[in-house]
Amino acid sequence: MSTAAAAQAESTDSATAAPNATGVLPSQRLREAIANEWMLAGPWRIPAESVQPASVDLRLGEHAWALRCSFLPDSDSTVEEKIEDIAFERIDLRDGATLERDRPYLVPLIEELRLPTQLRAKANPKSSTGRLDVFTRVLTDRNHRFDEIAAGYQGKLYLEVVPRTFAIRVKTGLALNQVRLMSGEARLSDAALQGLHGDTPLLYRDAEPVDGSELSLGDGLFLSLDVSGSAESIVGYRAKKNSLPIDLTKVGALKWRDYWEPVHPEKGGRIVLEPEVFYLLLSAEGVSIPPSYAAEMLAYDPTAGELRTHYAGFFDPGFGFHRDRTAPGSRAALEVRARDVSFMVEHRQPVCKLAFERMAEEPDVLYGKDIGSNYQGQLTMLSKHFAEQQRL
Repeated sequence: MSTAAAAQAESTDSATAAPNATGVLPSQRLREAIANEWMLAGPWRIPAESVQPASVDLRLGEHAWALRCSFLPDSDSTVEEKIEDIAFERIDLRDGATLERDRPYLVPLIEELRLPTQLRAKANPKSSTGRLDVFTRVLTDRNHRFDEIAAGYQGKLYLEVVPRTFAIRVKTGLALNQVRLMSGEARLSDAALQGLHGDTPLLYRDAEPVDGSELSLGDGLFLSLDVSGSAESIVGYRAKKNSLPIDLTKVGALKWRDYWEPVHPEKGGRIVLEPEVFYLLLSAEGVSIPPSYAAEMLAYDPTAGELRTHYAGFFDPGFGFHRDRTAPGSRAALEVRARDVSFMVEHRQPVCKLAFERMAEEPDVLYGKDIGSNYQGQLTMLSKHFAEQQRL
């Protein structure tokens, strides 16, 4: 090999080598991944604002397929081969389109992946997506798992979108999901969580760190509901059926009472969830994610009863975090639906849990003021699309 060829090969290897550190890639490494074309978007390019502290936003492409049912590809098929028999309409998204309730749609995303062999990825809905009861999950070719993207994957990304409660209006370039890149196994054990909380509090209650002896651990850190207060207080919101469509491209444009009913607690600090109705509630605890860690809210746990909690899963480094500990974290918005029968939940009842993972290194921007985050220090659980919000 000539000297020039050897230099070029060395440069290529350097540009495509995955990071050695175990953990979730931070913002500065995500920018490098984009520069190295581990993630690319063709002529669209990936804008700087798509890069979050520990993830990258994924944007809707130019069209969607309306499907008669959901599906998963198998190890021998691509996504587009699989939809040949189940897609019945192609919808142009370039000027915007309305997606109807309870219909699955499949949208090719603008971003594609060209991952090195050491790097895998995981996708999750953005917070505002979950707060509107829009069920989304990412599919990849020859992969029978949603949202989990194998190490070394080379190919397109597709998003299944199912509006559950509200019809929604979407457009090419809108981000409903986000993806994390990670290397190795970085999830914290319960013992590690207990130790981390002792050094840097992860949960607060009544403006004070939760005592370590009171942490509820079980392959993650449990959160409980806040349904306390007088009969007149608002502890959450119940979605109205048959409301007008929500335009997801517009922020602060809607009146919340056109889409939601307030939820008031019963005597004794409890509420009864109606079956198959969508609720927005808040955690009793304030959550604080230190800069060197990322968290994910785990979805439905059958041991917690007949309810499904939290569609939107990623918590970025810096969520609710203050280095001087002047604020007691940020409460987590919980998207909750009871299954089959009415279900009673009580104040401080554990309903979901956070799994923590180490960052490969601390990100150069944090959730909050650094990136103009919508939900830092939140006092209400409604999404950013609503202008008038009742403060709890």
